Amino acid sequence: MDMIIKEAQGRVPVTILGLKGDLDASNFQEVIKKADDIFSLGGCNLLLDMSQLKFLSSSGIVALHSIALIMRGERPHDLDNGWSSFHAVREDNGSGKQEHVKLLNPTPKIQETLHKTGMDAFFEIFYDWNTALASF
Repeated sequence: MDMIIKEAQGRVPVTILGLKGDLDASNFQEVIKKADDIFSLGGCNLLLDMSQLKFLSSSGIVALHSIALIMRGERPHDLDNGWSSFHAVREDNGSGKQEHVKLLNPTPKIQETLHKTGMDAFFEIFYDWNTALASF
């Protein structure tokens, strides 16, 4: 998994985290750590660029949920207990769209995974850079 970080300015500063490759059990904790680092350095609005993300596993779904928690100022669930983490995703899905984390350009395959897992109800998804930035 390659990650690229960029900064952009809309109405507020936005950090763009580009994900390239597969987001799965082999690297999901690295992605969570990167989001935690961004938050620790003062970044509070995160746009996840998924245009080059090829695969999103259940661990990747847990990573997306953990990133949302981090950007809300909360701590992620215990990642060593996979089932409790995954259940927490389902339980939090009813909280509505996330204010500080949004998704950009998921491929059709990733969009299908987001839909099947209900994450498309949890995150705003954009296909236009300017509209995504303006949404923060």
